[in-house]
Amino acid sequence: MFKNYFKIARRNLMRNKGYTAINITGLAVGIAVCLAIFIIIQYQSSFDNFHPNKNRVYRLLTEYHHSETGTVTYGKDVAFPFPKGLQTEFPQAEVAPIFASKNDHLTVLDGNGTPTKIFKETRGVFITSLAFFKMFNFPLLAGSYASLQDPNNVLLSKETAEKYFGGWQNAIGKTLKVQIGGYMFEHGMDIVKVSGILANPPVNSDFQLKVVMSYGTGFTGEYLSKNTDWDGTVIDYGCYVMLPEGTNADSFNQQLQAYSRKVESPGNNDSHMIQPLNAVHYDTQVGNYGNKTISRQLLNVLWLIAAFILLIACVNFINLSTAQAVKRAKEVGVRKVLGSSRGQLQAQFIAETFLIVSGAVLLAVLITLFALPSISNLLELSLSFNLFTDPAIALFLFAVVVIVTALAGFYPSVVLSRFNPVNALKSKLSASPSGGISLRRGLVVFQFIIAQALIIGTFIIVRQMNYFMEQPLGFDKEAIITAPFRVDSASMSKMEYVKNRLLALNNVKSATFSSNTPIENGDDTWSALKYDHAQKESGFKAITKFADDDYARTYQLKLIAGRDLKPSGMTREFLVNEALLKSLGIKKPEDILNKEISIWNGQITCPVVGVVKDFNDRSFRDKLAPLLITTNNTMYNQAAIKLATGNFPATVQAVKEVWEQTFPDMVFEYKFLDEKIGNFYKQENQLSQLYKIFSAVAIFLSCLGLYGLASFMAVQRVKEVGIRKVLGASAGSIVYLFSREFVVLIGIAFAIATPIAWYYMHQWLQDYAYRINISWWLFVAAGLAAIIIALATISFQAIKSALANPVKSLKSE
Repeated sequence: MFKNYFKIARRNLMRNKGYTAINITGLAVGIAVCLAIFIIIQYQSSFDNFHPNKNRVYRLLTEYHHSETGTVTYGKDVAFPFPKGLQTEFPQAEVAPIFASKNDHLTVLDGNGTPTKIFKETRGVFITSLAFFKMFNFPLLAGSYASLQDPNNVLLSKETAEKYFGGWQNAIGKTLKVQIGGYMFEHGMDIVKVSGILANPPVNSDFQLKVVMSYGTGFTGEYLSKNTDWDGTVIDYGCYVMLPEGTNADSFNQQLQAYSRKVESPGNNDSHMIQPLNAVHYDTQVGNYGNKTISRQLLNVLWLIAAFILLIACVNFINLSTAQAVKRAKEVGVRKVLGSSRGQLQAQFIAETFLIVSGAVLLAVLITLFALPSISNLLELSLSFNLFTDPAIALFLFAVVVIVTALAGFYPSVVLSRFNPVNALKSKLSASPSGGISLRRGLVVFQFIIAQALIIGTFIIVRQMNYFMEQPLGFDKEAIITAPFRVDSASMSKMEYVKNRLLALNNVKSATFSSNTPIENGDDTWSALKYDHAQKESGFKAITKFADDDYARTYQLKLIAGRDLKPSGMTREFLVNEALLKSLGIKKPEDILNKEISIWNGQITCPVVGVVKDFNDRSFRDKLAPLLITTNNTMYNQAAIKLATGNFPATVQAVKEVWEQTFPDMVFEYKFLDEKIGNFYKQENQLSQLYKIFSAVAIFLSCLGLYGLASFMAVQRVKEVGIRKVLGASAGSIVYLFSREFVVLIGIAFAIATPIAWYYMHQWLQDYAYRINISWWLFVAAGLAAIIIALATISFQAIKSALANPVKSLKSE
């Protein structure tokens, strides 16, 4: 019986090739989008799920209370003494301090201690303890985890060992000279011995370990043992905790907050909390050491888009299947007369749907295989697709076949199987029963609601991205290159020399050394402060940027009161911004001049000598922060060089030659500042590209359905059109006849889609401190685009019908 169902289904599909092609194409594209989104979500949801202790591991967060605004923010950084104190207070827990260094230079030494190669690692260098590897499962290929109990030992990933030494098997026992961190604490350079080789970390881990040094090496040794500042933090110095089996996280949090109040200074309202490991990858506000996060809300949006696009494809199938129902009325009538039951007829039509869906799934797999590399490049993800080795994908496709077959095939099978055999055989069935018209109209409206909402959303996202790129920042970002700089006594002594040599180049206008550019994306140093000999700290924290006296000139920061910084290798005076004045309640910039500000628990106390006009110190997601700028050459870790416009390659090459001649043991790497700023919004730009694709797919599927319906309408109304033409109807009026109904339906969809899109895009824009106003013309443009695309889709059939010879249409009569 089932064999007969499929044989008849195949014949019917082959007889209606155009209808079959439209249905398979529509379903295949919809399923391919769903499959691609499933692969993306599967990848993003798998981060650090492979650790056996994942349910017991937590990240320590610092909870910052901003009394001036009444807000609370969180950071992954903790005070230096906190991990040791935490282990003492909670001996039952495993505590792993971790420092993620950046822009490190690692020099390979031979047996005599002579440098042979030098490498630059932007990220991937970590300092941590043995406890880290008790929490996380990063297999060791050679050596011992226990070596991390002693200072100056290092574990290398297999890939890193091969890069440094040519092969990982002979790396054990070799030595490296390493610059730890971007700042010169107490130790600038350290000699470390390779004591182990780690397997390359999986791509779906936020810990992309390249070099792991033992805790106690460099500044994490003697410097930290003396550090008693429980209030200050350093970027990327954090802590992970593994709780004993059965420990209640909420109870531990309460104990942790009590401990925070006990050890921190009076007046410091900050506290601490633990965050589950499975939440780290989704925390877009705090971030992680892999520098890649994605919000759960965004994943939910992707699921929603996948579901809607698949629904649009199913709607096409239902529309075309019910529209084709009249053509099969006599077949249904004959089958019923010969004894077929409604259940058997429904099974027959479900079998046809199953064949179409199965063909669509096979085509969708091929589309996904070809499209996935491009999607991976666009999103910079390591996406893979193997139907035979990934059971989750096979299960997903099986579920899609079952759900789409049921969803798309159920209603058409019910409509076709309930035809009255007498009316069917007498050809008295209407091509468009009232209920069918209402359903098909409703489905067309539903399709275009989704399509137009996606178009409107894409327009708004693109406008917001353009706003970011075009908005004045308050400083000069054009033609400035930044190069990471290693801080040690030798390089510090050459700063002025290299600056003078750079300024002597023809196309170099200015140069400055600093800890940060004017705008950073979470890499600034924050500290509480005391103003004008106050006994208590202010109720807010300020960003501190360390920079030389050419900083304001290079970036063209505007002074509105006082003077610029004087040349100095030490911290002697401050520049402040208007936001800091506002936080202190000072109205006139002149009133803060010569007043003292103290930071870092009184370690730095200097007078304010100037006020700079506010500039955007962070991305447009955040409001302006209070800011201090001061000199201190031990904190400089990058150079910024302002170039004259024109002939950039030659100028950059000249800069590189000067740099490498002055610092032969440093790798020269540079980045244009405007590119760095653009990278702040990389995820938004990637998503805007993705939404453009989704919008195009939604419009394509909707128009595919319109084309199918218009084609069917043209066939069904061919005699009507012929009679109208005989009676004098013009070609224009015939085109209008065909187009009017669809334009009305799209207009209804636009009226419904507009408030939905406005609401959700308004909510999305609230994540940004600086954002566009949603203009009315964005909605009008989206509506007009949908109407024009729809009219272009149906115009071919409409014009073809309008120009047809009425004699051929009516001669059968």
